[in-house]
Amino acid sequence: MKKTAVLSLAFLLAAGSAGVSSAASNPFSDVPAGHWAYDALSQLAADGVIEGYGDGTFRGDREITRYEMAQMVAKAMAKNPTGADKAMLDRLAAEFSEELNNLGVRVSNLEKHADMVRWTGELRYIYKSDRRENQKKNNLNRAELRLFPTAEVNDHWSIKSRLTARVNMKESSSTNLALTYAYAEGAYEKFKVALGKMPLYSTNDDGLVADNFFSGAQLSFGSKVQAILEAGRWDMTAGNGVGSDFTTDKAANYQGIQVNYSDKKFFGGLGYRHFGSEGFRDATNYSRNNNEDAAGIFSVGASYRFDRNANLSAAYARNNKADEYASSYSVKFGYKGAQKGNAGTWGAHAAYRYVSRNVSLAPTYESMFSENHRKGWELGVQYVPFKNILADAVYFQGKKLDTDLDSKTLYGRVRWYF
Repeated sequence: MKKTAVLSLAFLLAAGSAGVSSAASNPFSDVPAGHWAYDALSQLAADGVIEGYGDGTFRGDREITRYEMAQMVAKAMAKNPTGADKAMLDRLAAEFSEELNNLGVRVSNLEKHADMVRWTGELRYIYKSDRRENQKKNNLNRAELRLFPTAEVNDHWSIKSRLTARVNMKESSSTNLALTYAYAEGAYEKFKVALGKMPLYSTNDDGLVADNFFSGAQLSFGSKVQAILEAGRWDMTAGNGVGSDFTTDKAANYQGIQVNYSDKKFFGGLGYRHFGSEGFRDATNYSRNNNEDAAGIFSVGASYRFDRNANLSAAYARNNKADEYASSYSVKFGYKGAQKGNAGTWGAHAAYRYVSRNVSLAPTYESMFSENHRKGWELGVQYVPFKNILADAVYFQGKKLDTDLDSKTLYGRVRWYF
């Protein structure tokens, strides 16, 4: 800390003697919370180009100075990244070129808005085997291509989207490349706003309720304490919860609110989501006499990081409109964590899940993919054999909630990022 303070003071005196007065070249001016550089640094940290904090992540939970930003960019430039990471780093180098020059890092004449349209992608192979007592095995053997075109409109607005195509490896059949989501996002100092079809992820409970997409609007504001407001329409049949029973009025009106708190070690959040649809009357084991046309789901979640390796998380959710199987919960212990940009990194977890289809409408857990409404233990591992190749495996053993019959799932996946 003393060394940093002395360096900062010396730099300030040098800048003052040189007559540096503009905000653009002031190394101690804050970078606004909504600045695009935060997202860029977060992506580079996820790719292993920027080291970030001790756990390998970059958290934008506070405004940092242009000088701090330039220091991170300089360290990343020394790693000589390639491809999409280099293009992103070039933009950052252009944005903070004056600060980099003052640090003694010379940059070429780069355009701040170069590569306004950026393509990234992911090819994934998935194998899943569901093994249910007194039933035949249900296997999935699939390849999936995901393309992520993004475009910068200006310093605040950007366009984000995803295209997806799937191949059934067993039957050698495939789907056409289709638009999964597309939305416009505006990032400002105090808030973010998004419009279009976008991810619906229950952040406060780490995906216990939903990990899917909805069409509408989202408003979020705050940093350490963050509030998220959402409203629109959601295709209930796209999940694997109670909505899979819907035969009429398949799209539900949706409203949601979340309030989350986070720091370097602790995260906690509360959420409420309301889904309104006549389709709920179609669902079995949802409401008595099929007289309910809505879901009102409260959820709470928390996680604590003991050190750079160990963390514990838990979440609970309840649907106050459902008469049966109205609760879901999860407790998970995680160790280390795989970073796709760093070969040799790995992670593991052990969890107990109680996942009801009347509450967890589209849960994020791989073991519950197409087979939820279960309770039991889950073990998982992740490993990065080579840079940008991530392999993971999950094993679940438990029972069906409605029949109490044994239910097991083996899930394996390999993802290639480009």
